Amino acid sequence: MENKQGESGLKPFVSLILSLKIPKAALILGLLASLITTLIGLVVPLLTRNLVDGFSVESLSMPLIIGIAVAFILQAIINGISIYLLSKVGQRIVAGLRDKMWIRLIRLRVVYFDQHSSGETVSRVVSDTGVVRNLITDHFPNFITGIVSIVGAVTILLILDWKMTLIMLLAVPVTVLIMFPLGRRMAKISRTLQDETAEFSGHVQQTISEIRLMKSSTAEMVEERKGLNGIHQLFKTGMREAKIYAIIAPLMYVVMMAVIVTIIGYGGIRVAEGTMSTGSLVAFLLYLFQIIMPVTTFAMFFTELQKAKGATERIIGILELPLEDGQQGKEMDIAGKALRISGVTFSYETGEPVLQDVSFEAQPGEMIAFAGPSGGGKTTVFGLLERFYEPQKGEILIGDMPIRELSINSWRDQIGYVSQESAMMGGTIRANLTYGLADAEAIPDEQLWTVARMAYAEDFIKEFPDGLDTQVGERGVKLSGGQKQRISIARAFLRDPKILMMDEATASLDSQSEGIVQQALSRLMEGRTTLVIAHRLSTIVDADKIIFIEKGRVTGMGKHSELTASHNLYREFAEQQLT
Repeated sequence: MENKQGESGLKPFVSLILSLKIPKAALILGLLASLITTLIGLVVPLLTRNLVDGFSVESLSMPLIIGIAVAFILQAIINGISIYLLSKVGQRIVAGLRDKMWIRLIRLRVVYFDQHSSGETVSRVVSDTGVVRNLITDHFPNFITGIVSIVGAVTILLILDWKMTLIMLLAVPVTVLIMFPLGRRMAKISRTLQDETAEFSGHVQQTISEIRLMKSSTAEMVEERKGLNGIHQLFKTGMREAKIYAIIAPLMYVVMMAVIVTIIGYGGIRVAEGTMSTGSLVAFLLYLFQIIMPVTTFAMFFTELQKAKGATERIIGILELPLEDGQQGKEMDIAGKALRISGVTFSYETGEPVLQDVSFEAQPGEMIAFAGPSGGGKTTVFGLLERFYEPQKGEILIGDMPIRELSINSWRDQIGYVSQESAMMGGTIRANLTYGLADAEAIPDEQLWTVARMAYAEDFIKEFPDGLDTQVGERGVKLSGGQKQRISIARAFLRDPKILMMDEATASLDSQSEGIVQQALSRLMEGRTTLVIAHRLSTIVDADKIIFIEKGRVTGMGKHSELTASHNLYREFAEQQLT
């Protein structure tokens, strides 16, 4: 059973490596150079035997000395070539692995990122692939050359003296009995260590990304305890791993020293009896070292292999996750088409429904507003329209076409989204304005300044010494809330969306910034189908239709005056905010 598990654990790793584009020429040349290096190394002890057996000042053979020197130099040069080529293969494999993971990650469903921290995901891309890189680049070449060296050395030793060779080989079953149980133990510890590293990375990234919240909440001591607990847990697991290493290394040393002492003792007796020459004993010892060195690297190789198997399980877990629906779909211009939501029910995972039987329609050019208590499901509607999630029941249609049949790129390219958070990427204002556009590099500055002017962002951008090339900092921390909102609106102008969605876009702004942003939003909404979420009813009283959502259900729909007359809770909201 354990062997089957080991095979099934190794098979995915091999399959994953073989699925990548391996530079075959570099691999073949690298292995060939490694083979030549090893064969040259196998010649050296034989030359040394001849040198020792015929050793005297008078009988020193210059050709023999030159031969040994040339063998050493050739071995060093070819070994360097081999290491470089095999390292290139390893680096290329890991680069290909990271390529696959990155291309997959950015197309995964949003649900995955809801359930996994960003730090954990980063750990999978960087740390887990790093484990595979260490195995392939550092340990695999030594493993291959070690096998060749051992096979060659044992073959020559059997020819030189089969009795001494058999004595030496008695150490093999002892080594196997030591390594197998320790290797299984190491695999379990390595998987635990990788999981804990991913969890700790997630905590560190989350804390640093919300550093202002942490400091304003005076939560340094709380985060210090959490971080130190994580570090202590990593330390404990690392020490468990160190204990295995501490057992493996001394045991291997004891076994090897026992073999060496036995061979020297037995060989010394043979030399004294005259049944073996001194040169043959020296050659035998040199071959023995050529066997011992690879065997010690094998211990490290199999340890790293166990780690790589654990890392591979997690990598394959990501590569096998389903992509967002609609990677391949129909292309359609949605201009002038009505948006209809019909009987939509949705829940996150298997919990209580967040939306239940929601239906409404937005005609081209209409402004549809969503109101209601917090947590009612308004933002979830936007998530479904963006196709971050798929409804469990019901349908969302544009014209007569279900949006799930459209290419996800075609659909999202025609939607503009201005959120409350004003999400921004690190980089310049220019990069944020053109973010995601296929022809970003070709967009002229005049067009960027035009959309900035329309969003009332031109003046403050010009105040920066670098203008459009001003660095905004991570998540736009160098800009105020109002400035970030106006850049988000300018980006929406540049995309020229057919449907515009705004999620409480002015909720967190001061009154002066709100006024400017509201003017920009009003300009952006002209001639577009617009969906708006707002807690302040003053911004949506002129909407063509207001949809009131409570606990995931639509409990009212109509104009402001109609809902004021017919809907009790909406009337309470209106009296609190508008009088």
